[in-house]
Amino acid sequence: MHTVAIIPARGGSKGLKEKNIYPVAGKPLLAWTVLQALASTSVEKVFVTTDDEAIAAVASDYGAEVIKRPQELAGDKASSESAILHAAGVIERDYHMPLSTIVFLQATSPLRKPDDIDRAVGLFACEGADSLISVTKADDLTLWESREGKWDSVNFDYRNRGMRQDRPAQFIENGSIYIFKPEILTTFGNRIGEKLSAYEMEFWQTWEIDTLEEIDLIEYYLYKKILTAQDANPENL
Repeated sequence: MHTVAIIPARGGSKGLKEKNIYPVAGKPLLAWTVLQALASTSVEKVFVTTDDEAIAAVASDYGAEVIKRPQELAGDKASSESAILHAAGVIERDYHMPLSTIVFLQATSPLRKPDDIDRAVGLFACEGADSLISVTKADDLTLWESREGKWDSVNFDYRNRGMRQDRPAQFIENGSIYIFKPEILTTFGNRIGEKLSAYEMEFWQTWEIDTLEEIDLIEYYLYKKILTAQDANPENL
């Protein structure tokens, strides 16, 4: 039984054209996630599922295997789960790799430290989970919601704020790492099963790229937090 990384990366992004291969800190955005997955000792092979030839070329150039995604699984309303389920079937059939664990990585969330994937896989195994999400602590984040024209607090009681440190810790699903057993997809049609584990990352790792404005922020943290730790040389990743 095998552990693989699957990275969905379809074409046709509306928020930022060609987002998955947009240049970020000297590399196409997708390349960061491919290289991080390839560097993991817990992942045996890295796959990119895509409907786009340019994305496929970048994935292949950086060392990933490419799975051609059918057009019916590449539209705006197609779920990541459907693409991963298709990819898992191709991997088991064409690569003869029966899967025990799928590491689902989003190309738009490249702020991973070198050991994040391995530590997350280790936690997943240690806790005997069937699914895992990566999270960041929402420290002192007070959320409000407008309900029928009236504003109300969501994650705290504005009438009784109390001390920040006395509030229950809350976490943001940061979209960087998901891990699950393949049968979770077929049973629940979801990346999350019944026994969930959470791998905590630092707050700066919350950010992801959906728009052009977020690229500067991601580049700042890539250079300051990740590449600095590798002698500030992008080629070392």
